[in-house]
Amino acid sequence: MGAGPGDADLLTLRAAHLLAVADVVVHDRLVGASVLELIAPCALRIDVGKTPGLSSSQTDINDLLIELATHYQIVVRLKGGDPFVFGRGGEEAIALSARGIDVHVVPGISSAFAAPLLAGIPVTHRGVAHGVCVVTATAEGGRPVDFERLANPDITLVVLMGVARRGDIAEQLRRGGLDAATPVAVVQSAASLEQSVVRGRLDELARFEVVSPAVIVVGPVAGLDLGLMEVVADLVGAS
Repeated sequence: MGAGPGDADLLTLRAAHLLAVADVVVHDRLVGASVLELIAPCALRIDVGKTPGLSSSQTDINDLLIELATHYQIVVRLKGGDPFVFGRGGEEAIALSARGIDVHVVPGISSAFAAPLLAGIPVTHRGVAHGVCVVTATAEGGRPVDFERLANPDITLVVLMGVARRGDIAEQLRRGGLDAATPVAVVQSAASLEQSVVRGRLDELARFEVVSPAVIVVGPVAGLDLGLMEVVADLVGAS
């Protein structure tokens, strides 16, 4: 199940319903507090969130889900964003299905699209960007991603889990041909009260004072600001 980018208001109706009836919820570290509040009080909660230097291995999580499924009727594996967008949901689904366990997937809104939107940045915009590429900063096994190959001024680049490598990312993109003045935005803690946006140029990205969790947006659309966060806040206040 995808928990969306943060606030419980961005959950699907199906997700909210299943959290209310689940016997067990196995959740990640970055799932929003308001989402966790929807879990039934009688349900067992298990935190398997991955943190730098202290993480549950994927194999251990797979084994835990298999074990829980043999004892409980409804086991929810709750992941931030969408479970199949850098969430390893596919790996867990394969492991469970291999044991004959029924698996149902509930999509969630990925921060790759929600974070820019809530910052007033359309990842595609007619006449500005005709495509979008979503990438993680680190490939499987800790291998760095080759960002030189991703440098395309006509395509918006959205980087997840890239704050620690932002200087290297900027350098590679410039070597790949992107102009130093290419607009860049970093959206921190999207869809929460702590959301903030830092904007600038590609050659300034390394000096941005930003922390995780954050989404990096590179391309001409990062220079746009449609003020959507203020509109949403006004609507919530009016209700």
